[in-house]
Amino acid sequence: MNILFLIFQQTMFFSIPLLIVALGGLFTERGGITNIALDGMMIMGAFTGIFFINQMQGQMSGQLLLIMAVLVSCSTGMVFSLLHAFASINMKSDQVISGTALNMFAPAFAIFVARMIQPNGVQQIQFTNTFRIESVPVLGDLPIIGGLFFQNAYVTTYLGFIILFVSVIVLYKTKFGLRLRACGEHPHAADSVGINVYKMRYAGVLISGALAGLGGLVFVVPTSTNFNATVSGYGFLALAVMIFGQWKPFRILFAAFFFGLMKTIASTYSVIPILATAAIPSDIYKMIPFIATLIVLAFSSKSSQAPRALAIPYDKGSR
Repeated sequence: MNILFLIFQQTMFFSIPLLIVALGGLFTERGGITNIALDGMMIMGAFTGIFFINQMQGQMSGQLLLIMAVLVSCSTGMVFSLLHAFASINMKSDQVISGTALNMFAPAFAIFVARMIQPNGVQQIQFTNTFRIESVPVLGDLPIIGGLFFQNAYVTTYLGFIILFVSVIVLYKTKFGLRLRACGEHPHAADSVGINVYKMRYAGVLISGALAGLGGLVFVVPTSTNFNATVSGYGFLALAVMIFGQWKPFRILFAAFFFGLMKTIASTYSVIPILATAAIPSDIYKMIPFIATLIVLAFSSKSSQAPRALAIPYDKGSR
């Protein structure tokens, strides 16, 4: 039972960042802008959030510090995403090239700045993990469910589920969501009824940046005690989650848990009796999430239901 709890909790730690970042990608792509830069936005959000924790640890209580770091990471992701929005919307540049450029810039920037501001030119930003909740009062005492969801948990885990339900409401129950989806499907039709396509696409990219920045912090905090300018390619896995989830929030949830489970197997195989005794090199286990990504995308790409105007720059004068 302890092994089951461990596997489930590790799956949650790996799945929630994927869920948050994939939902960020959902907002921008539903608006018609493809966002290859999710990985770079995660790195920037993680960098500023972890650095904030590094500087403020000891001056704030654990959960308050984490919440403030969440705000810092979201703000950083939004600011960084403006570069992609300006290039893609105003300059009408190739959105894949723009995203790739930001992905290359982010880790280099994080390493350079970390070395400049830290003693002895160290690029790793250290922090002490004081954010884990041993047991949520009352709920943590529930049989089975308490052990799975309410013990050894993080506030960010519950935040991920809140973001999921808010995303569903915003996309499918509000005027904003309807207009955003219209801009990703038929931008000229949306423009003809008075919707500002440029503003809606900017909003989608900004939301995407905020969630990607948050996802970077959420990925690092439960799984490490330092940040070294990388999120292990999670931004690209989040893109796979979004595509596998067919740009629909609840399908993205299941896709995130599938990939999170693959990542958990890759990192905890040594404590799973069957896998620990198998004569399989450790490198094979590390490849599992990425092999699963290739297989899933190969079989799901034919039925892809991407927004029709995705990655097509909007020109108000063309019809």
